[in-house]
Amino acid sequence: MSRGYCHLCHDMELALKPLAEEFGASITVLDVDADPVLEARYDELVPVLLHGEIELCHYFLDEAKTREYLAGIR
Repeated sequence: MSRGYCHLCHDMELALKPLAEEFGASITVLDVDADPVLEARYDELVPVLLHGEIELCHYFLDEAKTREYLAGIR
């Protein structure tokens, strides 16, 4: 979950790209402001990194947790 004007969102996406490449994962960025339901749920938490309904981290990329999670779903 992201916002176009959010520097933390851009930072998380940049930090996530190398991990995604390493594990062969794709990144889909959803703008919380484009959907009232998403905005209500994630408004103050963005950026939020999710896999399905599983929240891996918000505000900043937790690289260790994300790496462990990706390794576990390989």
